[in-house]
Amino acid sequence: MGPEGEQVGIVSIGEALRLAQDSELDLVEVAPMARPPVAKLMDYGKFKYESAQKAREARRNQALTVIKEMRLRLKIDPHDYETKKGHVERFLKGGDKVKITVMFRGREQSRPEMGYRLLQRLAADVSELGVIESNPKQDGRNMVMVIAPHRNQAATDGARRQAKADRAAEGQAPTA
Repeated sequence: MGPEGEQVGIVSIGEALRLAQDSELDLVEVAPMARPPVAKLMDYGKFKYESAQKAREARRNQALTVIKEMRLRLKIDPHDYETKKGHVERFLKGGDKVKITVMFRGREQSRPEMGYRLLQRLAADVSELGVIESNPKQDGRNMVMVIAPHRNQAATDGARRQAKADRAAEGQAPTA
């Protein structure tokens, strides 16, 4: 391609280098495996800068997923269960994923179905806020399950969190 983006056609390497030098641009090989190889005349420094800017912008708009953890015991008191459930609800409302771990001790390890039932009960209690991302599975002395917020809930919470961060950044900006 030429300096204004027009097709030049098949030219020799020497001719392509002369064209690049005349227009004060770089000769960049775009498709080396093609027959004949495809090259383009461009300002390579400007191209690298713009691609870095696009990558930086994509990283800034990327949603940061945070995983909070909540640990339960098999013989949990009803009031403690309600407290832990409230924490899980708060995390899900904040747009965070929650990893729930049921810890087994001693002879409790022989009753994994009780831990499974406890995790299913918790998932049913918070079903309006989140959905099970990974089903309960035994991991040594623990049983683990991950609950993620609903997609539309996470998007609105992420936007709310981003707006809050932007307002905080504006408040800390130096005044001229």
